[in-house]
Amino acid sequence: MTNKDFNEINGLGDENADVNVYIQNRPTFGFEHNQRAVYPLKKGEIYALGQACGNGWRKVFNVYAKLLYALPNKCFEFNDAYASWQQYRDQELLQSRSKTALWFSPPEFQQTNKLHIVMGRTYAKSLSLPNTLEWINPEFAIDLHRRLIVCPYFDYRQLSNSKIIFLVDLIAENFTKK
Repeated sequence: MTNKDFNEINGLGDENADVNVYIQNRPTFGFEHNQRAVYPLKKGEIYALGQACGNGWRKVFNVYAKLLYALPNKCFEFNDAYASWQQYRDQELLQSRSKTALWFSPPEFQQTNKLHIVMGRTYAKSLSLPNTLEWINPEFAIDLHRRLIVCPYFDYRQLSNSKIIFLVDLIAENFTKK
């Protein structure tokens, strides 16, 4: 089995995702070779990634799953079949047809019906994001037209449970299904 160089992969998950999260760094991990720039994870690979790449990556996946699990179904239907966010994380997050992706490249806004979330103010400021981004407070910004949100990094200290609820409310108020 050949491993694809992780630097060739632009992201993890579903290349046609409804929820697209952007992160500045990428884990160092050997993935099974495939021809796509987006690697859909398989069951067990989130755990393997966390084991190989450390607690920081476990936190990213955990916060991502907690966020999606908390969203009301009027936004995106991610949580119906799972009893917990942990079960959702392990059974569906960032897998093929999961409607979720974690990107290691800047956002592209061709499809306006997709949600884009940039992790971290510092990363957001390093990107060439539109000047229509409106800062709600020092940690959260939104661009309704591009369906873009900037939020704290997916870490328990930076994006705490109360901030996850703030982000859930922000998404629910502004980005419901059409």
